[in-house]
Amino acid sequence: MRVCVVGLGKIGLPLAAQFATRGHRVSGADIDPRVVKAVNSGGVPFPGETGLADAVSAASSAGLLTATTDVAEAVAEAETTVVVVPLFVTDDGTPDFTTMDAATASVAAGLRPGSLVSYETTLPVGTTRNRLAPALEEGSGLVCGRDFHLAFSPERVFTGRVFTDLRRYPKLVGGFDEESASRAVAFYSAVLEFDHRPELTRPNGVWNLGTAEAAEFAKLAETTYRDVNIGLANQFARYADSIGVDVYDVIAACNTQPYSHIHRPGIAVGGHCIPVYPQLYLWNDPDATVVAAARAANATMPDYAVAALASAYGDLREASVLVLGAAYRGGVKETAYSGVFPLVDRLTELGARPVVSDPLYDPDELSALRLPPYRREPVDAIIVHTDHARYRHLAAADWPGVKVLIDGRRITDPQRWTGVRRLVIGDGAMAEQPD
Repeated sequence: MRVCVVGLGKIGLPLAAQFATRGHRVSGADIDPRVVKAVNSGGVPFPGETGLADAVSAASSAGLLTATTDVAEAVAEAETTVVVVPLFVTDDGTPDFTTMDAATASVAAGLRPGSLVSYETTLPVGTTRNRLAPALEEGSGLVCGRDFHLAFSPERVFTGRVFTDLRRYPKLVGGFDEESASRAVAFYSAVLEFDHRPELTRPNGVWNLGTAEAAEFAKLAETTYRDVNIGLANQFARYADSIGVDVYDVIAACNTQPYSHIHRPGIAVGGHCIPVYPQLYLWNDPDATVVAAARAANATMPDYAVAALASAYGDLREASVLVLGAAYRGGVKETAYSGVFPLVDRLTELGARPVVSDPLYDPDELSALRLPPYRREPVDAIIVHTDHARYRHLAAADWPGVKVLIDGRRITDPQRWTGVRRLVIGDGAMAEQPD
């Protein structure tokens, strides 16, 4: 098949490479010339995705993967177009469709009869049918369901292990109509391979959920569940701090029973998914009080950590505070919705002098993110924000004079921090702080 993938980001480029490894001819379309140049030279524009460099290099050498900035032309030459461009939310939780609408207009300009368009970007329920279908029709002059087919199939992968997850998890699809869903099932069955998973209720593979709305809902539901679960874990952690109990011991005990699957608490919930998709769900269902409460609980955790530091250290005015980790999670060079930003803002509001260090970012990159870089100056206190593996080996001796350590990820070794007041969120040693 001839396939076009619109958006060669951290999900789109691995998808394009995966399709090419199955022998299909793939044209990746992206508005960033730097990304297009990298792919056409057989390289990758970003690090950290296992197996991606080899897959892109092999597909490029075989002539199966090319890239272009001309979206309409790439769509016109394809039988199937997969759209994976970002969808953001504003500060009040309203979806910002600017990028999605622009990409859809470009797709429509190249759309030809008989084509299938599949959106993989997580969307509010009803977006495929009520927003994207009319836009594609208006821009192409074609009729959805008659002249072209339209499906929604959410990405369900984790950055850093995309190829593994593509095999591991069922591929969910839903269509504008029955024929669109059937076309999507046939397409994904031809471009993906799946691991054998006997524990599933039906064979691993492409699962047809029927309508686009069902597939949209499934993606929002599975991600919102994670945010709600983490919010509950964070509430448990704060209560554990107030009564002097280690919440990690409690959670481990609870999770020995198969009906309990409590997640881990932590200093922040970041990334493109967990902080964002519950807001898309709330946009559809504003009366979902449980979802709203969990989102609020998670959003307050950076302030909780700073309040705990102030309680343990004292007046933070002029205190030099090192925040360890800019990335939203360990091992991934990504700061989308990272808790580092509210941490730095709150420390600054209290008169502290925050600095940030991350092994994946150099000082110039941190400055470009408007984060003050750490330059090996003495520090008075440390907040561990990101669970980078190397932080397990840090010690008080690395920062002579440091007085307080707030470990927001329970990753540091207590034996290495003798002489420093070390507090871990949820370990029972941290006094409950006001919001």
